[in-house]
Amino acid sequence: MSGIAILLVGAVLCFAGVGSLHVAVLASGFGLGWLLADLLSLSLETTFLVAAIGAVVAWVATTLIFKFAAFFIGIITGAVIGAKLSRVLQPDDANWLLSGIVIVALAVACGFIADRYRARALLWLTALGGASMVLTGLGLAIPPLGFLEDPNEGTQQFFATVIWIVVAAAGWLTQRRLFPEKLRVDDDRRAKR
Repeated sequence: MSGIAILLVGAVLCFAGVGSLHVAVLASGFGLGWLLADLLSLSLETTFLVAAIGAVVAWVATTLIFKFAAFFIGIITGAVIGAKLSRVLQPDDANWLLSGIVIVALAVACGFIADRYRARALLWLTALGGASMVLTGLGLAIPPLGFLEDPNEGTQQFFATVIWIVVAAAGWLTQRRLFPEKLRVDDDRRAKR
């Protein structure tokens, strides 16, 4: 059940994140809470609680400071990406200090990128963050795909990374097709003519 929940939230973020900032904020906050609780190896009930609290806190913080919404969504989604990257690059016993540095660095960098480039950056960030959650959900829901959630060194890391990139690219393409008005894709095509 837990894998399916994280898979569904990740799919919404990956394939429809740019469509609604509220959905993106809630899904990113949920994913961040989930992946941080997973890094700490908390129980399933506690993980759901931390994920739900993460969604609410992210939404409240973003709503209160909506002027900086893109920045905060970038920070939260960057932290999701950083948490997954830490899990993929440190398969067995995670070094908490290194994980913290990676998560904070990506969160801050993604926050500034999202603030600067708005919808275009959020398109990439929601696709990557959602794809990371989709892989985690698949790994939890389907035991033979467990390496997607927690890969061992070597081949599993490689394939988990490749699959992450492929799912993120599919999310990016889907969002570009579903939400061209938010991304001003048609304006770019007209400008090139």
